Amino acid sequence: MKIADIDLGSRPVMLAPMEDVTDPSFRLICREMGAAMVTTEFVSAEALVRDVASTMRKLQVNKAERPVAIQIYGRDPEAMVDAARIVERAEPDVIDINFGCPVKRVAGKGAGAGMLRDVPKLLSITRSVVQAVNLPVTVKTRLGWDCENKIIKELALQLQDCGIKALTVHGRTRSQMYTGQADWTLIGELKQMPDLEIPVIGNGDVTTPEEALDNFEKFGVDGIMVGRASFGAPWIFRDIRTYLDTGSYTPLTNAEKMQLLRRQIHESVESIDEYRGILHIRRHLAATPLLKGIPNFRDTRIRMLRAAHLDELLKILDEIEEKYL
Repeated sequence: MKIADIDLGSRPVMLAPMEDVTDPSFRLICREMGAAMVTTEFVSAEALVRDVASTMRKLQVNKAERPVAIQIYGRDPEAMVDAARIVERAEPDVIDINFGCPVKRVAGKGAGAGMLRDVPKLLSITRSVVQAVNLPVTVKTRLGWDCENKIIKELALQLQDCGIKALTVHGRTRSQMYTGQADWTLIGELKQMPDLEIPVIGNGDVTTPEEALDNFEKFGVDGIMVGRASFGAPWIFRDIRTYLDTGSYTPLTNAEKMQLLRRQIHESVESIDEYRGILHIRRHLAATPLLKGIPNFRDTRIRMLRAAHLDELLKILDEIEEKYL
């Protein structure tokens, strides 16, 4: 699969953009584990134009994580164009436009998935961004606003006409948020449309290597994007990649998985500071499958997620590894 001239190989599996998750350290680990491409946290166009320091930091990418996309979102066409030009100066490989974020503070204000209620404006923004930059532009969106308005098949052709180089589709509507089960049927139907020539990347509920292979074979997608299943589990890309290439995989040991989590903690603290770095990593620690289903773990889990200092947290992880793993 290619995005413009960027060759991602056969049946690529990519890291989805996620706010407060896909920081540089996590992206790099996922690349090392086998992710074909990674994407930054989504970036507010308005905040970029205002030169907000915390937003500008999200544009930092390094050579080791390439190919990498920077994703922008917004509802103002002029701001989106200006933001795309700012992003281009950060030299990512791809600029991705977010038309899929369902959360109220984004979609409720007309950005993200909120753009699905104003398709002419969505297309105008896409066309303007494509024309404003020299980098390949891609789009990530959903099936539609709600179950009565699943417009993705018509929208895909319109976006292709705007000049995008690939389309990622999350198999839910905005009204579904993250509830229920992702429906890949319409995603698969996109691949049957003879006039749709750009790559189609499927997203939603891929949690195992077996599910990844099944979606490739059943729906014919060009690529797959993994999101929430990577929380606290960057090794999912290693498992999926190995399974797709060889038909089998051997999971990492618990010690190897714990080593990756420790690396995330250290790099999070080093890149921000101790207090905010630990806050940031709690989402991964809370979600990691490594610590799921351990009997009598509740009290230790609470202590782990309340730890405020690096030494304290590492000591608790030592205890977990010795006692439970």
